[in-house]
Amino acid sequence: MDRIPVFTIAILLFFIASFQASSATSKPTGLSMKLIRRDLLFPGNLTTFQRIRRLVQLSVRAQNFDSFPSLNQSEDNVLVRLPIGRVPESYAYVVEFKIGSQFHPVKLLMDTGSSLIWTQCEPCIQCYPQKVPIYDSRTSTSYSKLPCTHELCQGENNRFRCYNNECVYNIQYGATSRRNSPRTKGVASFEAFQFPVDTVHTTVINDMIFGCSNDNPNIDFANGQISGILGLSRGPDGLASQLAKRGIIENRFSYCLVPFHDVLRQPTILRFGDHIPLPVGNLQYTDFILYPGRNHYYVELLDISVGFQKKGFESIPGMFELRQDGLGGSLIDSGTVVSTIDENTIGRNAYKEVMAEFQAYYDKKNFRRKVGQVEEKFELCYYNKAGFRDFVTMTLHFEGGDYFIDGKYMHYFADEEEEGEGYFCVALFKSSKTILGAWQQQNMRIIYDMNGGGFQWITETCANDHFP
Repeated sequence: MDRIPVFTIAILLFFIASFQASSATSKPTGLSMKLIRRDLLFPGNLTTFQRIRRLVQLSVRAQNFDSFPSLNQSEDNVLVRLPIGRVPESYAYVVEFKIGSQFHPVKLLMDTGSSLIWTQCEPCIQCYPQKVPIYDSRTSTSYSKLPCTHELCQGENNRFRCYNNECVYNIQYGATSRRNSPRTKGVASFEAFQFPVDTVHTTVINDMIFGCSNDNPNIDFANGQISGILGLSRGPDGLASQLAKRGIIENRFSYCLVPFHDVLRQPTILRFGDHIPLPVGNLQYTDFILYPGRNHYYVELLDISVGFQKKGFESIPGMFELRQDGLGGSLIDSGTVVSTIDENTIGRNAYKEVMAEFQAYYDKKNFRRKVGQVEEKFELCYYNKAGFRDFVTMTLHFEGGDYFIDGKYMHYFADEEEEGEGYFCVALFKSSKTILGAWQQQNMRIIYDMNGGGFQWITETCANDHFP
């Protein structure tokens, strides 16, 4: 038998050692999931305009609730109310994956404004109608309950509360004063999640913390397609936070929202960790602001421009800051479909002044105002002019970078064939907070980087973002 030269053996050992060292120090991997826009699940043969209108109308319902209440212990002294707002029926995007040893499919609404991942669970006390079979933890060998000794169930920073030797939660959406507000109650638990890695392969991650919700009063997802909520806020029970803590990915996620009218041609991709592409061009960013007890993605907004007219809000220090009553503040939230501007800002009414600039722009161009309330509840609407394309832009001036919104994404356009005479509206709602919503994030690479990179953005053609 021929001997292998000592030099050759040394070279092989060197490469093996180098590979092992690089594997041990390599970065966490990534994940990608397709985002299904909510209106694509609506039943019936709807046109693109009809689907988008229904999605916007769902978001209008959320405006009837006071946004983002304070963190309070509930009246029964047992359960916990978390600081989240908006009714969940208004969320725009859905993710689909499988859970449990039986690989049970779930469709969850993506929400960057809350952290808990939850799905309906049998046996139900009160469950809303669901077409897909409801998950039953009793059939899954990979299921277990979160013990009361877990760090999320005790101590000052607990997310849940121990009751009858179970770690439980009671999340209320919307205003704290409304007895009929949507809420979900259940048991904090562990379960195996199966995520896609690419179009062929999947990966199973055991012991993911999630909510097994068996009591969901006043929640109605209408078409019965939705199983629950996928929380993506900064909380320790959020998806990105859990994956990062376990070293599976870096603590960052990203998406690039395909324009609402193009979504049938190419889905939006939700990316985590190393699956986030390296943007080409001038990536802008602003730091997140951390408020005690709040896990939303707050940022520092200094001023707003309509067209080239800067409003000069930055002359009032703290105008857009979070106030002591829990209202105010500026944040990024994909669960809000249409952006909002605070009408109760300190010193000046930011919403009123911004809308006045839009009105002055179109009045000067002699557009005919659409009088009366439109179905979508927008405040400022005009009838179309043939061939007009010079729709006014808006810029959010954050600390560190300017978020420019193209005119076509600052407006809602009603279909002429549906309406007889087409019209357009300024796509903004008034609120108690300033929120950059999904409508104004179209064709923008958005990155949430909790490793110190903050909120990052750059213009991108999102239809070119393909699943791995």
